[in-house]
Amino acid sequence: MTLPARKPDWLRVRLPAGPQQEEFQGIKARFRSRGLHTVCEEAGCPNIFECWGQGTATVMILGETCTRGCRFCSVKTGKPGGVVDRNEPENTAVSLMEMGLAYVVLTMVDRDDLPDGGAAHVAETVRRIKHYSPKLRVETLVGDFRGNHDDVETVVQEGRPDVFAHNVEVVPRLQRTIRDARCSWDQSVEVLGAAKELGSRVTKTSLMVGLGESSDEVIESMKLLRDADVDVLTIGQYLRPTKRHASVERYVEPEEFAEYEKVGLNLGFSFVASGPLVRSSYRAAEAFLSGVLAEADSVEPVMNRYGKKRTLSVLT
Repeated sequence: MTLPARKPDWLRVRLPAGPQQEEFQGIKARFRSRGLHTVCEEAGCPNIFECWGQGTATVMILGETCTRGCRFCSVKTGKPGGVVDRNEPENTAVSLMEMGLAYVVLTMVDRDDLPDGGAAHVAETVRRIKHYSPKLRVETLVGDFRGNHDDVETVVQEGRPDVFAHNVEVVPRLQRTIRDARCSWDQSVEVLGAAKELGSRVTKTSLMVGLGESSDEVIESMKLLRDADVDVLTIGQYLRPTKRHASVERYVEPEEFAEYEKVGLNLGFSFVASGPLVRSSYRAAEAFLSGVLAEADSVEPVMNRYGKKRTLSVLT
């Protein structure tokens, strides 16, 4: 398939103006002053202006250098040499307290150079955040820790995030060509399953499309994720960061994304965010989870947009 010379209209993002631009610049300055990084910038997220303009951001910890080299990701790859900023958990927690957010996604670079893959650092950051902001909901979007369940346990039981997220990224057939050789579908799904077994209230993952997969492969992947008891799924269009990265094979139509959302809800996901500009950290999913977690002691089911009753494990 030949891609159009320009991106379709549904993939174009408007630049912010007025108060939204001011809020964007304010958040950017706050992170810069504390030496913190956001995946919003490092990964070139198309939603950065919208999210930052409304006072939300996804914080990336454990530095800005990833030990892996996936073909879809623009985060810098290298050898951190075991270096970790011990002040990062405190600085992150204080910065988030100053922002007064209700929900934060705490993500990380892969750190295969560390014995525990950075799990203890993630857990400590969550603890510091909860210390300063007890009501702040924290989602940890983490790596696979090389499949080590002890490291998953460290994050889940010592950090106690509200949501445990780890991305499978692409359908099983494309794992070897798109993700780093140290990643795999089975390993990622096992990590998600282990998190649930170890006590995570909610598990979440993400798929990219437009890399050569078929719609049947996407739906089969969704079924496999439900078999692993994953609660929340986001599906978005892959956009090529640079010419060095994997090529976009096609731009998926909005109607196809809408169909994936319907299929996912019928399969039993508690929430599915599916659209061209949807990313793993996505405000619609975060807003939904904030509402569900706030009613954690309730037994009343949550209604999705199609009027069907959906409940997360946290409600049962």
